[in-house]
Amino acid sequence: MTMRKTCLLLIASLFCTVLPLAAQTTLEECVALAEDNYPLIRKYDLLTQTKDVNLSNIRKSWLPQLNVYAQGTVQNETPSFPESLANLISQTGANISGLNEWQYKIGADLSQDIWDGGTSKARRKTERAEDAERQAALDIQLYAIRERVEDLYFGILLVEEQAAQTQAMQTLLQSNLDKLRTMHRNGTALQSDVDMLEAECLGNTQQLIQAESTARSYRKVLELFIGKSLAGLELLKPDASLPQDLLPDRPELRHFEAQLQANEAQSAGITASLMPRIGLFAQAYYGYPGFNYFESMMNRDPSVNLLAGIKVSWNIGAFYTKKNNRQKLRLASDRIAVERDVFMFNTNLKTRSQLDRIDELKAVMKEDDRIVQLRENVRKAAESQLDNGIIDATDLLTKLTDEKQARLTASYHEIQLLQSIYQLKHTLNR
Repeated sequence: MTMRKTCLLLIASLFCTVLPLAAQTTLEECVALAEDNYPLIRKYDLLTQTKDVNLSNIRKSWLPQLNVYAQGTVQNETPSFPESLANLISQTGANISGLNEWQYKIGADLSQDIWDGGTSKARRKTERAEDAERQAALDIQLYAIRERVEDLYFGILLVEEQAAQTQAMQTLLQSNLDKLRTMHRNGTALQSDVDMLEAECLGNTQQLIQAESTARSYRKVLELFIGKSLAGLELLKPDASLPQDLLPDRPELRHFEAQLQANEAQSAGITASLMPRIGLFAQAYYGYPGFNYFESMMNRDPSVNLLAGIKVSWNIGAFYTKKNNRQKLRLASDRIAVERDVFMFNTNLKTRSQLDRIDELKAVMKEDDRIVQLRENVRKAAESQLDNGIIDATDLLTKLTDEKQARLTASYHEIQLLQSIYQLKHTLNR
């Protein structure tokens, strides 16, 4: 029997230890869930697939290019032998009719690049750089979710703290109301005092209902972001430690860098456009006339014709615009650098302002506990004075309200400090 009780106690102890852990959540968990649940996250996979398709197309540009065609033409003039030569040949008994005005062919052209001047390599580099830029731009959009989740999280903490303090005040009000009712029955308190405290108690109940309703609304919005129910979960207050590194590591900075890399990749494309191209080609067709015009003049039978060779082409027109195109890229890079400097300047200003705000809140909070303790002492003294008939319910109510406000202010400062720290962490991405 003793062993059984021991086992039951151990099981109950383990259950009580695990349950609070399962009934809590943190700000970091909510942010991670929101990022995974946000529909925008699916766009990352779409961007990756798009990049893979584009790179595959670039690689396939090295495959042999085949063009199949069929054509028929009619001409008003065709090559023919000089009349004197035609008469001379006809005397031998040969029939020379010349090329027919009606001509036709069915064929195929085949080409294969040997060297494209680095164009395909530049295109692959550009595609990867542009994909990195698109990914970085997506990171910026997703990063904004973090701030919205943090605002909701601290809003819930603040409203629920307000509800907790209101509930504590409700307990004090009800205790003093019960005391006044007893005093009224004994003839030592007025009915008006009882009515005043009861009205305050009812008003406090209304505030409690409003606070709890607001907290539920905030939780429902946060649930939509994280895709998870928060029913029965306690939102833990986050860590109040300041980030050690005050250098920003924002996704905007990575986006600026990705834009510069994309410009550099486009510069490689300009260089490649200045290079000659070398390739093999082959032509084959069945039709009339063939490559042997003399044979086609003697008879009008279709024939198979083959042609193959090597081709070097060089578009020197690219040299005309090379300077302007490079200048455009330099101007674009300069614009990106200016935008990055502006972003850094504004971020540093915001960081400095947030640090000052944190220092201000820490200085204010040094006296919060003392103020709450003093207000509590005054309220307890007022309750004792009410028992002895020295003060009335109005004076007691004032002291109760002062204590409630002091506690709410202290809680507000604590949560505001936490929120200010996390706003700083969001500014720096730490």
